[in-house]
Amino acid sequence: MVVKLTKRTVDAITVGDRAVIVYDATLKGFGVRLAPSGSLSWLVEYRPGAGGRRVTKRRMYFGGREFTPEEARQAAKEILASVALGKDPAAVRREERESETFREFAERYLREEAEAKLKFGTVVNYRICVRKHAVPYIGAIKLNRISTADISRIHTKVGETRPMTANRIVECISSIFRYAATCNLVPVGHNPTKGIRAFRESRRERFLNSEELARLGSAIREAETIGTPFEVDETKPTSKHAPKPENRYIKIDAYTAGAFRLLILTGARLREILHLKWEYVDFQRGLLLLPDSKTGRKAIVLNAPALTVLRGLECKGEYVIFSEDENKPRADLNRPWRTISARAELNGVRIHDLRHTHASVGAGAGLGLPIIGKLLGHTQASTTQRYAHLDSDPLRAASEKIAANIFAAMGEQALPEPYIDVSVNKQATQSRRSINHGKKQG
Repeated sequence: MVVKLTKRTVDAITVGDRAVIVYDATLKGFGVRLAPSGSLSWLVEYRPGAGGRRVTKRRMYFGGREFTPEEARQAAKEILASVALGKDPAAVRREERESETFREFAERYLREEAEAKLKFGTVVNYRICVRKHAVPYIGAIKLNRISTADISRIHTKVGETRPMTANRIVECISSIFRYAATCNLVPVGHNPTKGIRAFRESRRERFLNSEELARLGSAIREAETIGTPFEVDETKPTSKHAPKPENRYIKIDAYTAGAFRLLILTGARLREILHLKWEYVDFQRGLLLLPDSKTGRKAIVLNAPALTVLRGLECKGEYVIFSEDENKPRADLNRPWRTISARAELNGVRIHDLRHTHASVGAGAGLGLPIIGKLLGHTQASTTQRYAHLDSDPLRAASEKIAANIFAAMGEQALPEPYIDVSVNKQATQSRRSINHGKKQG
């Protein structure tokens, strides 16, 4: 049936046993459908692309009784105008309906792409970025509907308190959209993270001095033997369930203490120690032969103290740092570290700062940045450059020589002892001077 669709003609259409379709006499392809239930919907029929009889017709439904015939006709004109420009509105709508939400595709990305190609630690961080930060904001939005403004809001919100975390979130979302392009879910090159400027990041440099090292060692020994004492707030209702005063101690096992000692004695990363298997330990050559790490295959030198720590640990399973599940490595050391660092008065010191301390002692002893980089497993010299200001031994020798000449020219007789700030550096310098003196005598 073809009539001019007006309010009167549409209201005159009667409901039958089958759906009734009436086309408009003034706009080709525009019509209305009345279902047996009485529900009404407007429609547009067109041939996509270049058109022609050989192209199958598409039918697209839109709106209902909320549209007047005039409003529906205007909407149909706009749809048909886009068809004339070569678009396929029905296909676009179908793609949008079939498109995955960010939550759905992000989980697919982590499962298919990240776990297969990225390091374990990176995957863990990406999961946190997705589930804790990105999904609450854009999880329900279709992938092809996410805009740069959506990502910028997340970046700004998180960046107010944690700028480095905000930058990692953007990097994670960028990786997700790159993979979406390879899956043909978004156009190649489409990435809403483009144009978002990262927050300025200032690297933390926290190194323990000799006094702090002494307090750390004491705190570890105490926690391993008698336990670290803790206090209970007696004013809280839950205090009645607290242990008796004589039992208020937190003890750590030998494996936890060993992990902390190995971290600072070797400069290894946390996961490299927690995921360390006995089969990777070469006692004869004094090496940890890691088949995989953040920088790939890696050998960590085991010094005498580190070997002593390892020999003191009982082999209870596959992993050196024994966990409750023998088949899985220990997840973290956060809780015991909070206890020990608080006891040692190391406020703001992270577990990773033990690695920095290992490097700082070597740099301060004048071992040279290339050697430090090799010990830490750095693949880029620029990574080790953060310790350059600690590598002061050549500068100190030059300064001592200049000052001695100046002091002598001033007529002074006695020279003061060289100023050394850290006792660890002083001992290392004295040892090196003894070695050099022995070489000269030989």
